[in-house]
Amino acid sequence: MGRKRKGRDISGWLVVDKPAGLTSTAVVNKVRWAFDAKKAGHAGTLDPEATGVLAVALGEATKTVPYITDALKAYTFTVRLGQATNTDDAEGEVIAESSDRPSDDAIKDALLPFLGEIQQVPPKFSAVKVDGQRAYKLARDGEEIELAARPLWVEELILVDRPDPDHVVLEMTCGKGGYVRSIARDLGEALGCHAHVKCLRRIWSGPFDAEDGISLETLDDLAKSPELDTYLRPLEEGLADLPELTCTPEGASKLRNGNPGMVLASDVEYGEEAWASYEGKAVAVGQYKSGQLHPSRVFVG
Repeated sequence: MGRKRKGRDISGWLVVDKPAGLTSTAVVNKVRWAFDAKKAGHAGTLDPEATGVLAVALGEATKTVPYITDALKAYTFTVRLGQATNTDDAEGEVIAESSDRPSDDAIKDALLPFLGEIQQVPPKFSAVKVDGQRAYKLARDGEEIELAARPLWVEELILVDRPDPDHVVLEMTCGKGGYVRSIARDLGEALGCHAHVKCLRRIWSGPFDAEDGISLETLDDLAKSPELDTYLRPLEEGLADLPELTCTPEGASKLRNGNPGMVLASDVEYGEEAWASYEGKAVAVGQYKSGQLHPSRVFVG
């Protein structure tokens, strides 16, 4: 029988404004420690040198992580033109250079093919698994690896600034699984000048904005204090992209036991995924069928 994890049964979302220099896992561990929480996880990894929104779920909110992971996200990033690196960011070694510097109009035109449903090859220095091993580990060992292209939905990709001939600032809104480093790399290839990401910030992720995020300094200052709990956001915010149904009292009781429960009529279509609430609190997520929600995830509390 496994040992029970120590800590508080506390649930909700904490929006962290991640600083550069820390892994996403390290931030999650710090949040778990600060809240003395039994369980924590994040919705969407940020590279160690990236900053911005890292949404951390505690307790029952971890059951809503997939819905934030699947949500649209927005990034602002600076691309260094004229240099390709082996990691596709400023942390790597320069492997190719060019003196060509495209015009703003050329860059804007080159961005158009990156819109919509595209196929993207992840960076070799990434956490993608190859034969059971992380690609970055194989790359560090000097192994030649070929990563398969993956689909990515790009909602928007625009040029927002050109501070000097060597740099452009872009903003992108995209779906799940996007690698900004791959966008910079492929843009450099399309322009014939090479490129890599110099700095990257996630400005929002689903319903969570970086400007509302807590800093790690504040997290440290308020660790283990009641005041820190006031920064927690309801787990229901992780369900913002799903339609909400209201339970009857009997329906809530059945859903909490993992059985289909009656919900009040709505415009949700048959078979559509939705979540049910009772007295404002999430009870379950599941499929709506003929006046009932058939649960796939049930919330304790």
